[in-house]
Amino acid sequence: MDGIAVVLAPGAFRTDGAKTAHGLVRGSERFDVVAVVDADAAGQDAGEILDGRRRGVAVFATLAEALAGAGRRPDTCIVGVATPGGLIPPSLRALLLEAARAGLTIVNGLHQLLADDPEIAQTASRSGARLVDVRRPRPVRELHFWTGAIASVRAPRVAVLGTDCAIGKRTTARLLVEACRTAGLRAEMIYTGQTGWMQGARHGLILDTVVNDFVSGELEHAVVECDRAESPDLIVIEGQSSLRNPSGPCGAELLVSCGTRAVILQHAPGRACFRGREAWPLPPLEEEVALIRLYGAEVMAVTLSGEGLTPAALVQAQRSLHERLGLPVLRPLEEGVERLVRLLRSSLLERKL
Repeated sequence: MDGIAVVLAPGAFRTDGAKTAHGLVRGSERFDVVAVVDADAAGQDAGEILDGRRRGVAVFATLAEALAGAGRRPDTCIVGVATPGGLIPPSLRALLLEAARAGLTIVNGLHQLLADDPEIAQTASRSGARLVDVRRPRPVRELHFWTGAIASVRAPRVAVLGTDCAIGKRTTARLLVEACRTAGLRAEMIYTGQTGWMQGARHGLILDTVVNDFVSGELEHAVVECDRAESPDLIVIEGQSSLRNPSGPCGAELLVSCGTRAVILQHAPGRACFRGREAWPLPPLEEEVALIRLYGAEVMAVTLSGEGLTPAALVQAQRSLHERLGLPVLRPLEEGVERLVRLLRSSLLERKL
């Protein structure tokens, strides 16, 4: 563990804008998360808010209350929200200054870097606080071009892609890795975003900080490094955005550059349009499956987010999509992914992956 952590999600924990906070509350091998700050949800257990499962992570109205009342005093403060453009709004900046004055290590996954903010940097310097900007781009000299070394990778790869951003790809990938390990399969996850790193995944990159020329090579390098270091039975690659979201990275490199032949497709049947893009309707799921096939991969199963749907409506959507697509369709948060693990195990034994 890198520290005992309080996660900042002011006014956002109940929204998909706090997906980093959600991931950390559900589990992390890097940080011991003991509290969340969000006045709108104060007084409740963060796990119960997320999925009805008590996790012993209390939500507090203020940072001061979290530091005093969390039981074990946090030494680390994590930015748990994603903001438009990755910028730090004034309300969040005030909390970060408070954390810096308190001498906490501050872990920031936004594009706007704390070390580049003179006031925050000076406050941290005076108090001894450490600033960790997870999205600080690495020097070009440290990056890798694609070489073709992916051909040497022994472990099969499965990419968890999505039909949109903020739809549950990382959560499904992590659940799948955990379930594979429980079932005796040595599985590893390649993280591609800041939350995956914060949760403790050992191999990966933060894709949207990498100069475009090196994205393919960095993905290849992460997979090759994982295969050589861990000798896993299966490598699960976390997707980013979607193949057809007009405003985000498409994820085609996860298929082409990583030599991936199997896909788990995450979908939210309650969404009609791309997130924040009401003029851009989501394409039919049949088209997405066909597009993935054009990249040389096959969709093994569809996994669903229940966003915007009642439990009954989600079950009905699951049945309808199974009938339409002829593919296994699962609700990971509600029913687990053990059925998916059995499917993967069978495919591994039959050398279909």
